[in-house]
Amino acid sequence: MKNKILLFLAILLTGHTAFGQGLKKKPASTKETDRAFWLKEMDHMLRPVLRSLAHDSLRLTMPQMTSIHVDNKEQRIKVQYVEVLGRVLSGIAPWLSLDGGSAEEIKLRDQYRVWTVQALKNALDSSARDFMRFDLGGQQLVDASFIALGFMRSPWLWDHIDNQTKKNLVASIKITRQFRPAYSNWLLFSAMNEVFLAKYSDDWDVMRVDYALQQLEQWYVGDGMYMDGPHYAFDYYNSYVIHPFLAGIMDFIQLKTKNYDGMFAKIKLRNERYAIIQERLINADGSFPPTGRSVIYRAAAFHHLADMAFKRRLPGELSEGQVKAALSAVLKKSTENPNTYENDWLTLGMYGNQPGLGDPYNNQGSPYLCSVIFLPLGLPDGDSFWTSEASDWSARRIWSGQDWHKDQGKAIQ
Repeated sequence: MKNKILLFLAILLTGHTAFGQGLKKKPASTKETDRAFWLKEMDHMLRPVLRSLAHDSLRLTMPQMTSIHVDNKEQRIKVQYVEVLGRVLSGIAPWLSLDGGSAEEIKLRDQYRVWTVQALKNALDSSARDFMRFDLGGQQLVDASFIALGFMRSPWLWDHIDNQTKKNLVASIKITRQFRPAYSNWLLFSAMNEVFLAKYSDDWDVMRVDYALQQLEQWYVGDGMYMDGPHYAFDYYNSYVIHPFLAGIMDFIQLKTKNYDGMFAKIKLRNERYAIIQERLINADGSFPPTGRSVIYRAAAFHHLADMAFKRRLPGELSEGQVKAALSAVLKKSTENPNTYENDWLTLGMYGNQPGLGDPYNNQGSPYLCSVIFLPLGLPDGDSFWTSEASDWSARRIWSGQDWHKDQGKAIQ
């Protein structure tokens, strides 16, 4: 009890700054680097979530907002806490694992490490005010998988939570096995949970992983894209979920068995082709087509491109400088509207507060999937992604009259 009180006091003493103020603003005369801009936006976006949960006060501070089209308001509010935790972790995890950087970045990371470890403890401690149940419905299969994805991206997290929190997390992930996944990208959520269990508990269901991989093969339609279930939809689910989850599952399973080597070779080629398509979707001003469902996830539309950059897997057609510039433009465009936040919490919309763009399943936790845009922060500040000179991406070149190479679909099996 004494140690818990001391830790809580340490959090209070180190976390007294206002939301979004963890990084000091640069003088007007100093040109802000891309990394400094990304860190500032990350801090602004994620500070309310992790600081509140670390203080065991997320339920007191997090608005109970749902879409105007909500299907079950009471239920959507109940599950928003696991939802926001998973989405934030899936994006910030690689940065937490990193060491080094400027003195300012190191200080910020140290703070977020303290918050995140304590946040996880509170979320999984049944005596805490912010304790999160994982048995409240099928949506929690989804939300648990984003927590699992965060841990797959950051072994540092597992290494720094206490043994009881580890046991509680494994038990919570297992609880979601009772929920039948929808016949869609949800199969990948079940598979990711099992991959987490394979890595951290050695108790996993091979069939849930195999079924997801085999079924997604059946849903591949060509040119790097998959159907999301039995029917194709032109939306961003290839990026929100399908490509990043397939890549994450592949990265672990290929260490376990060679049975899928042929499939994984094709997945890698599809990953590359879809990254090229993603870069072409970013307009000259950083905007992108507002098509399909879940557009209030904002920059998460480029989850896959950010993941490919973080894993250093960009295809030869894409330079790091152009991808960095393109993603920076997306980040700027999707956060610049003054109505992006209300009382420091993300609103529902693509460009500000746009309630009409919400889906029936959206709650206050939903838009935080855009945290995945920050995946490249998991690369050291001296990595070539950050040191390479920013260059115009495809749309900016073409719409400024520069010559550029044409895009061409690929007949990838």
